[in-house]
Amino acid sequence: MKTKLSKKIVIDVRRPEEFAEGHAKKSINIPLNEIPERLSEIKKMKEPVVLVCGGGTRHVKAFELLKENGIESEKGGSWKDV
Repeated sequence: MKTKLSKKIVIDVRRPEEFAEGHAKKSINIPLNEIPERLSEIKKMKEPVVLVCGGGTRHVKAFELLKENGIESEKGGSWKDV
């Protein structure tokens, strides 16, 4: 995919231990299970949000959760592709 990320915030929704093993440069870690309690923090982000995970379905689940709460985001797939 290799998205142009200069003006986007990459949120990696994997577990902290997975994130620690490797992640996209400048990405931030908000594990999927923490998304509901951190919605207000995400809403305040000024740049567009791109969601990534290990390449499975967690970024899609996070995308749907943000969409349900009126937050626009993009599905970025695997963190290795951004």
